[in-house]
Amino acid sequence: MGLVPWFCGYSDGERIIARGLAEKVLHACRDGTPHLKAEMEKNPLATPAIDPELLKRVYDDMVRELGAEVMFCTRLTGVEKTSDGEVDALILSSKMGFSAARASVYVDCTGDGDLAAWAGGEYEKGDESGQMQPGSLCFAISNVDEEVLSRGPSVHFHDPESPVHTAIRSKEYPNIVDLHSCNIKIGPGTYGFNTGHVYDLDNTDPESISRNLILGRKMAAEYHEAFSRLHPAFSNSFLVATGGLIGARETRRIMGDYYLTIQDYIDRRSFDDEICRNAYGIDVHSGKKASQALARKSMEEIRGEIKGKMAKLGKGESFGVPYRCLTPRKLKNVLVAGRCISTDRQVNGSIRIMACCLNTGEAAGIAAAMAVDGGDIHRVQSDELRKRLRNLGAYLPD
Repeated sequence: MGLVPWFCGYSDGERIIARGLAEKVLHACRDGTPHLKAEMEKNPLATPAIDPELLKRVYDDMVRELGAEVMFCTRLTGVEKTSDGEVDALILSSKMGFSAARASVYVDCTGDGDLAAWAGGEYEKGDESGQMQPGSLCFAISNVDEEVLSRGPSVHFHDPESPVHTAIRSKEYPNIVDLHSCNIKIGPGTYGFNTGHVYDLDNTDPESISRNLILGRKMAAEYHEAFSRLHPAFSNSFLVATGGLIGARETRRIMGDYYLTIQDYIDRRSFDDEICRNAYGIDVHSGKKASQALARKSMEEIRGEIKGKMAKLGKGESFGVPYRCLTPRKLKNVLVAGRCISTDRQVNGSIRIMACCLNTGEAAGIAAAMAVDGGDIHRVQSDELRKRLRNLGAYLPD
């Protein structure tokens, strides 16, 4: 829905480590995209592009084949509790009006930790002052001349000849204010862009979301216009789509039984109860002033500063994500998964990546099933959970 154009975080540079359900998604996307399949057969560790229409069908089929009922256009609007720390029901809204859903155990995959926060779970949000990373509204451009594009320059900001550098310094494009510009081929003559920043975004505030969606669409149009004017490969191109969801990098982090920190990342730490490994770098996007200041620097300074901020692990290195990051303090029957799990802000810049989110989601789902009888997610035996994950193909080295 957000048109994020590629999956991140699948490998440690030597092997695929996001396995189990995540690897099934990867294979389904690869096998359904001829140009991607050929690329990945040459380089199995290549960052896989996303055909968004194919991915929708992949997710539809995977969920329905496992027997789940799907309810689109239905939102969580409230939480009812029977006692302190125990959720009794969820209040939902849809075209049918309000309804309730009741279960023994709930899994919060809202990204923003809505269920857990409304149930009384403790959380942190943004930095010490509450400021959050900028978001991005992704978009897709079609009818790009691939042959001309292959001869350069690219439209990635790392290329000093990129039209992004010219556009920033031009008054014709007032909404192109920083260097952030990444893209990948998602189909014949079609490229997906994770490009531009919307600042002062709070994905828990509908006014902020609406304001930034409108701004993001204007930005996408300006990027397309700039590329069309400044790069011959885009002279006959077409802005074909913008994301239906804005890309929010950060909101709430639900505090769990363990608080994963940057030191755990630096130490490449392992845990007895880890439910996956993660190898993505620390990727925390700067605020508006810092990003604009960076745009005025030389390419050597830009590359050096970006390299310093996005600390990376070496080949074959990874760190563990413990089950206890998925178990909110004070909540008995709610698990969290995705970017809202229990971490500090810096390491959240690593675990928020899609492959890791798929892994934590699978672990939370299995743990929820294990907790159904007793209804207490804190009493799930992590050894048994890890055994079940391994049986489904998870990468959990001893």
